[in-house]
Amino acid sequence: RGRMPEYGVSLLEDMLRQLHTSVGGLHGSGVVSVEGFVVAAYSSEVRNRSENPVDSPQIAAMAAWIIALGERVLGRLARGDIDRILLDGTQGGIIVVPAGGEAALAVMASKDAKLGLAMWEVRRAADQVRKILAGATE
Repeated sequence: RGRMPEYGVSLLEDMLRQLHTSVGGLHGSGVVSVEGFVVAAYSSEVRNRSENPVDSPQIAAMAAWIIALGERVLGRLARGDIDRILLDGTQGGIIVVPAGGEAALAVMASKDAKLGLAMWEVRRAADQVRKILAGATE
């Protein structure tokens, strides 16, 4: 599997930027591969990509692990495929939504973010990610 073309990364980053515009209270978002690599990332709070909380190997690996664990649990309990995973902490949460079989969209949200809107928009964005990635591999 080769690297994603630069225009594909640009499309993903633009889509992530739009997600942050439409939903308040997001700290960072990233598209991660199921292998645990960052494909694209965006944060409305930082100017430097290296400071993006979601643009790190640790977050990408954790998001991939969360998806893998969720799939195992749901498979074991015969509950179907993952729709989304929400980890809600005292300082905020992370929403992880599969974006096809090879990637997921992970979004860090503040405690004051409207979670219903965020989860709906993240699912819609994950569908866009799936389409962009499918186009990049054709």
